[in-house]
Amino acid sequence: MRKFKSLFSACMAVLMAASFTACSDDPNDGPGGNPGGDSGETTQNYHFDLFMSVGKHGGMSQGDGTIVRSVSSLGADAEKISIEGIGSEFESDGNTYTMEAIVKGKYYYEVPYQPADRFVKLEVNYDPATGKNALNVVAQRPFADGCTFKARSYTHAWLNDNTLLIMAANGDTDKIIWTKLNADNMTIEGSGTVEGISAPEGYPVLTTSGILTYRQSDGKLYYFYFAKTSKRNGKATPYFYTAVIDPTTMKVESNEPNNIAEQMAGSAYGELMQNCVMYDEADNLYLAAFSPDANGKEIGSLLRINKGETKFDASYEGYPNADGKLLTLQYLGNGKALAYARDDNGDPQDGTQNISSYCHYYTIINLADGSRERLKYNGEEIPYSAGRFSQRTAVVDGKAYIGVNTREQSCIYVYDIATGKVEKGAEVDDSFYFDILRVISND
Repeated sequence: MRKFKSLFSACMAVLMAASFTACSDDPNDGPGGNPGGDSGETTQNYHFDLFMSVGKHGGMSQGDGTIVRSVSSLGADAEKISIEGIGSEFESDGNTYTMEAIVKGKYYYEVPYQPADRFVKLEVNYDPATGKNALNVVAQRPFADGCTFKARSYTHAWLNDNTLLIMAANGDTDKIIWTKLNADNMTIEGSGTVEGISAPEGYPVLTTSGILTYRQSDGKLYYFYFAKTSKRNGKATPYFYTAVIDPTTMKVESNEPNNIAEQMAGSAYGELMQNCVMYDEADNLYLAAFSPDANGKEIGSLLRINKGETKFDASYEGYPNADGKLLTLQYLGNGKALAYARDDNGDPQDGTQNISSYCHYYTIINLADGSRERLKYNGEEIPYSAGRFSQRTAVVDGKAYIGVNTREQSCIYVYDIATGKVEKGAEVDDSFYFDILRVISND
């Protein structure tokens, strides 16, 4: 169905201006996108960035290149979204950046593929008048001594609006290292090793990234991790661990295995691509997890740590009778969540499961009892999508924008959270592989 298009031909009409800064304390704040006009008199202060891959689905070093395209609207009246001749390659001047990134406001933060020795703050400048993008490096900072990170292999949490904490396993994968950054100018505020976390006996290899989150109500960091017997195809610990950390001192206050699930979703790349942690209005913490069954099939779980507690509620299962792995979570409000999941029996045409298998679907979960319903349009379930490492959903202004990549089409569905009504939005050029949708501030 899909046509192969080279990265060169897709972007040959795009001239990107990339401005690199030295590692000083003064960032070069490039111009942000102007407010995009929604229909009617309403003015929105955000736009959408769509990431598409060439050759195959992206994520986890798949695909032959990544291109980003910014748009003001994803409604049905928007033009078909293509990247050919208008998108921007996620690279500049020989430097290559990853679609797996931290996003806050209008900026991207990441450890790039190249140069591989620093943290970088990026901006995808968007001109709504022309629809064109330009990638700009706002600031960058070399790693602190003894704390070296790899592209795609770390996790993060925001301690406040301007303090970014990054954590990962060290090079020997037997300790966890951390660095705190001032997100404004990318200066390093502190770094070191998390004392109190080490590889369990018999499992010498810590998971590369783990999952990190900061809970506002108790002011604590929750770090979820597991370990393996070896780096390649090693056996994992029976259960993953939860380390509760004081973010001020970075001291571990408790560190215990659960007795419910073996691994966390997104553990290899720490939510840089897919959201697997969320909070409800009460500040209960939810985590997507999974365990293999007797046949090795990954069976999803939705776990919860109640407000005021530090351990998972053993009586709670928010995703009962799973048909496969639970991949992403986003809270919609009023006790409901949007999830992207895998049905291992969903694509008999493929024969074997892989990143491009059409076996992934969207579902709305009622968190009170774990009941759920497949996303529907005009009364019919939306077909399975391809893209295992995809996050094509964004929640903003009372709506969930849900991108699909089915055998028949790539497009956006718009789910009204208050009413549950689903409308069809913009179409996406299916000559490319649509993998990520992000909401980006214009301010």
